[in-house]
Amino acid sequence: MKYELYKMTANQVTSRDFDKAIISIGSCEAHGQHLPEGTDTLVAYKLACQIAENYDDILVLPPIPIGYSGHYDSFPFTLSLGYDTTIQVLYDLIESVIRNKIEKIIIINGHDGNIAPIEIASRMIKETYPNARIIALPQWWVTAGELLPKDTFEVWDGLGHAGEGESSIMYYYYPEYCEPELATSVVPDNLPPYVDVKWDFAEITDTAQTGDATKASAEKGKMMNDVLVKALMEAIDYLNERDWNYNTKDHAATSLD
Repeated sequence: MKYELYKMTANQVTSRDFDKAIISIGSCEAHGQHLPEGTDTLVAYKLACQIAENYDDILVLPPIPIGYSGHYDSFPFTLSLGYDTTIQVLYDLIESVIRNKIEKIIIINGHDGNIAPIEIASRMIKETYPNARIIALPQWWVTAGELLPKDTFEVWDGLGHAGEGESSIMYYYYPEYCEPELATSVVPDNLPPYVDVKWDFAEITDTAQTGDATKASAEKGKMMNDVLVKALMEAIDYLNERDWNYNTKDHAATSLD
């Protein structure tokens, strides 16, 4: 069954009763020396498609392949939109979906620089279209670590840019795009506790990579994939049971029309 919008004819789209859409957004930037520059987009879109395969009413929009990556631009071929542009792209895309009578939006993000724009664009949409329903998976790399057994990863809880976790899921999804023999290990050990340092990436690594990618494996990647797909489906099923009405007031949400 088709669910990828950019592979469907207008007839195929309109003949189906889609009432949800998935937006995936990533980036184009160096991921160490061993992962493709489009890793964040590839992972987010792969997750989106796996979710849609399990439902007959979810439309997968073309991925947004570039986000805000100004903090990575010390490394080769970082492509970046500005913060305001990223917010506007997300807003315009969500609004386009709403104009096509789909009010339930799922956002799957693959890149840290998009977290703030997703939040702002979603809040802006809710101000204009208060009955829109938007859910997001903002940091799959964190969520996977929270869902898996604590001993799954060997270093730094699997975290890092092109680290153990992200490298593992790419080795599982797209081994043909990867060069694992070039993987490195860079675990920043001089960051202060309790606070969030707003670094430029070149300040904490010279390989465009953090974490320990040498510990990555496709087996770990499959484990990450499986828990993420399960978690997303549980969230969607939970909302479907309630017609996506999470208002504490006991009434059904009205249409956007």
